[in-house]
Amino acid sequence: MANIKSQMKRIKTNAVRTQRNKAYKSELHTYIRKVSAATEAGKKDEAIAALRDASRKLDKAVSKGVIHKNKAANKKAALAKKVNAL
Repeated sequence: MANIKSQMKRIKTNAVRTQRNKAYKSELHTYIRKVSAATEAGKKDEAIAALRDASRKLDKAVSKGVIHKNKAANKKAALAKKVNAL
C-alpha cells in the first residue's frame, strides 16, 4: 500500500475509472452483439439500426478515452462489412 497521500488518492481514482471503463466496455459488447445477432438472423433493417447505435456508442467511447480511436474504427468497419453483406 502507498504511503504518499497523493498516491493513495490515485489508487482510489484509478479504481473508480477502472470500474467505469469496465461498465462502458460491457455496454459496447452488448451493442456489438446486437448487430451480429441481427446480421446472422438476416434482418437487414434491424441490423442497420443496431449498427447506427453501435457506431454512436463506439465514437462516444473514443471521446471518453475508454478505447483507442483505431480500435473503434476497425470495429465499425467490420460491423459495416457484415451489414452490407446482407
